Amino acid sequence: MIVKKLEDILGTAAEVDTEGWTSRRLIYKDAGMGYSVHDTIIKAGAVLEMEYKHHLETVYCIEGQGDITDLASGRTYEIGPGTLYALDKHDRHVLRASKDTHMRMICVFNPPLTGREVHDETGAYALTDG
Repeated sequence: MIVKKLEDILGTAAEVDTEGWTSRRLIYKDAGMGYSVHDTIIKAGAVLEMEYKHHLETVYCIEGQGDITDLASGRTYEIGPGTLYALDKHDRHVLRASKDTHMRMICVFNPPLTGREVHDETGAYALTDG
């Protein structure tokens, strides 16, 4: 059994902070679960263009407001607490947090992240063996 508290990973290497987001990585590949789980803050006013070419991602919003645009269709969806979206086709997208408040998201990746990934110039994570 794996039991973790968010407070135990804050300020450690499992908390990754960037200009637009902060990801608190709760479950990595090394846990052997087949997926990874992240408690992520999308900072107020952030506009993030991403495409996970090697990973599928499901995201559930638990705080804040924003929207996501599917760049293939041009369709924009509002996001707020209780909204889930799944990038089931490695969808290139733009995620925007409200200028007034951050969004807090629970993110699940498959294949799982190792904890060493960084976004490349396209907004994707490389597929790693580690």
